[in-house]
Amino acid sequence: MKKYSKTKHHELTELNITPLLDLCFVLLVIFILTTAPPVNTQDVALPTAADNPKDPTKKANFVEITDEGKIRLNGDEMTGLDQLLDTLVKRREVDPDLNVVVRAGRNLYVQHLVSVLDVLISARVEKFGLATEPIAKAGR
Repeated sequence: MKKYSKTKHHELTELNITPLLDLCFVLLVIFILTTAPPVNTQDVALPTAADNPKDPTKKANFVEITDEGKIRLNGDEMTGLDQLLDTLVKRREVDPDLNVVVRAGRNLYVQHLVSVLDVLISARVEKFGLATEPIAKAGR
């Protein structure tokens, strides 16, 4: 005598895990792609460049602006912005790769600095920068 009919009840002999594996592989790929490897632990042989010593004749020119608005170019007092412009144009004609560093006082009226920067642009000085000091951190 049969206890059950196979037509009505059949055993689940296989478990289909293909969708589960697909999901796991997709999650694994996403995890691998989004996790950045630590770059600082790798030994990298960096390329080397030729040793090109700096030309000692090419030095940066320093424009100093005091808090009162007085302008000096490499320590020489300038009477005004026009003299600074003429001097920079003459120096740029001698050295087309003229470098200028602007040192401005801490309590300087900003318009004085902007006027000097305008003079640098008018003299077609392409390489100029502002000299600053680092902010002292507490506890250092």
